[in-house]
Amino acid sequence: MSDCLSRILDSGERSPLLSGFSKSATKEKTAISAVLRENEEYIRSRCENCADILIRPMRLGGERKVDCLMVYLEVTVSNMMLDDSAIGKMINHFWEISPEEIEEFLKHNSLGIADVKKLSDMEEAFSAMLAGNAIFFMDGYTKAMKIASKGYPNMGVSKAEAEKVLRGSREGFSDAVKTNSALVRKRIRDTSLKVEEKQLGVRSHTMVQMLYIEDIVHEELLEEMKKRLDEFEIDGILDSGMLEQLTEDSWYSPFPQYQTTERPDRAAQELLNGKIVLLCDNSPEALILPGNFNSFMESSEDWYNRFEMASFLRILRYFAMAAAALLPGLYLAVIRFHTQILPTNLILSFAQAREGVPFSSVAELFFLELSFELIREAGVRIPGELGNTIGLVGGLIIGQAAVEANIVSPVVVIIVALTALGSLVIPNEEFASAFRLLKYFFLFLGGYLGIYGIVLGIYLTVAHLSGLLSYGIPYLVPFVSEERRRNVGNKILRIPFRKRKMRPLYAREEESLRLKRKEEQL
Repeated sequence: MSDCLSRILDSGERSPLLSGFSKSATKEKTAISAVLRENEEYIRSRCENCADILIRPMRLGGERKVDCLMVYLEVTVSNMMLDDSAIGKMINHFWEISPEEIEEFLKHNSLGIADVKKLSDMEEAFSAMLAGNAIFFMDGYTKAMKIASKGYPNMGVSKAEAEKVLRGSREGFSDAVKTNSALVRKRIRDTSLKVEEKQLGVRSHTMVQMLYIEDIVHEELLEEMKKRLDEFEIDGILDSGMLEQLTEDSWYSPFPQYQTTERPDRAAQELLNGKIVLLCDNSPEALILPGNFNSFMESSEDWYNRFEMASFLRILRYFAMAAAALLPGLYLAVIRFHTQILPTNLILSFAQAREGVPFSSVAELFFLELSFELIREAGVRIPGELGNTIGLVGGLIIGQAAVEANIVSPVVVIIVALTALGSLVIPNEEFASAFRLLKYFFLFLGGYLGIYGIVLGIYLTVAHLSGLLSYGIPYLVPFVSEERRRNVGNKILRIPFRKRKMRPLYAREEESLRLKRKEEQL
């Protein structure tokens, strides 16, 4: 088989698998003919064996009939003769007027129907039709008309499940990119909020929207984002996660460089901070760039609650983050190398709990951590409420059974449970996943090198984070930034809202002021 492939490549021939991508990428534009029969033949040849694409010939006009053609996806156009639809209004109007008046309408859209657009070639027509619109052709006219319809089915606006809050909006993004941008526009009703559209994917033609506030965002950041979207070519983009991996700076790092959210209010808040939001069709997650360490530790409701409680919860999250990464390694370092730092009674209690356990402390903790990861993954994959039940009951039953069977010690079960709780407290799931991986790194360092291994691991982690960039912005901003004036309230502690007068560093210097009293002068 390898010899056959080599001969094909050496002879300059390309298999259908290898050549299909380049053919799709370089499709020649086909002009729309004035002869309707030629257009219909071309459309039927392109749509052969596409049962979901309907091609409907019709004759319209008053005294002298004219041949017309309507092409649309069956699921996106429920009934084109409905009086309250744009398509129904147009067709009913065409029944009563002459062919000359029909052509006049097509040129000037005299009915004023919303979102009717002239298309000049077949590629534009197919792209519009596959996006969920109806396409109208008329004999003797060299243009096609795109008429907006209800579009593809989607789940609509739903609750934000992954980022639950006690105070704030309950709305979450949906799978439809137009709906998502509308939810953001609902919160920022300003024409300075720009929405740029781009189609990515040679075959999927996925709509991607880039949202930013024109007078706040940095031009360099905007140009860099556009450049990265243009520098790759792929057959299909099916989710924002694929877009994230293709455009991030350090693809090898477990730490995400984009902030993700399914909450429109969070996206709107970050736009007001000077960031850019990417929305991808068929994905309920928005990408916010640039991302930084501190923003992953913030919750959407931090700015809705009083500053005392918000600051307390932020501090709690940082302690939880440390526990999620360091607790197993610290436990091993203490019981294996540095027992003298604990009280004698506690050391004797640990030793008594480990009596009869056949495994080493490292193997014991490692296998129990893997067991809890399996339970967590099973709880996510099992549908409905049963998944939550499996996660809670399964963890309790397996932990208790392992202790009674003398396979693990009770202290290790407590350590693993606290580590799992720590990772669950982190607001961003992708960011928490990085610490779920990092704990195994610290587990082995602490188990075999003691406290020196933990210190080495912390040094390597901080060095890695210090070298990470997200669109030219250091990952550890605002902790490493020198501009103190614009960093107030953006670190661990949250200042009172009325004192939060400056935007973060992502916004332009001339637009850095966000809050002032009316009597104050700029």
